[in-house]
Amino acid sequence: MAATKKKAVRKAKKGERIRQVAAIPFRLSEHGDIEVMLVTSRTTRRFIVPKGWPMKGKSGRKAAMIEAQEEAGVLGKIMKEPAGTYSYWKRLENRFVRVDVIVFLLEVTEELANWPEAKKRERAWLTPIDAALLIDEPDLSTLLKTLKRPQPAPDDLI
Repeated sequence: MAATKKKAVRKAKKGERIRQVAAIPFRLSEHGDIEVMLVTSRTTRRFIVPKGWPMKGKSGRKAAMIEAQEEAGVLGKIMKEPAGTYSYWKRLENRFVRVDVIVFLLEVTEELANWPEAKKRERAWLTPIDAALLIDEPDLSTLLKTLKRPQPAPDDLI
């Protein structure tokens, strides 16, 4: 278990809310419409966005980009400003904790054939409306439904 997850679990045991970061990988279809990628969770196999714990020494958007590579096998340009936030209940060993998630948009430039969690997850490209229907978290579902093609400023990408 990563040190940041251990720290988060300690906070959760004290009743404090904890934080994660997430990426919504997106691309444009041949018609110029936005499509988003969802991945299945390892345990329940529900569709989710790639997400994880903050990483020591890395910004939230950099950590979200790393999670997208590990969980969804995608590389790309991540937007500077968060696209939004959502909260959900995370199952720990013997309790549920409330987690606040900061979401960043990741413009996919490359899909990897092999990636760290390829054997543990499935990935799917969907319209934002279809993705919103598959997502259990209401705030994330709303964020997906209202997703518009980002117009990054020249210095907005890393």
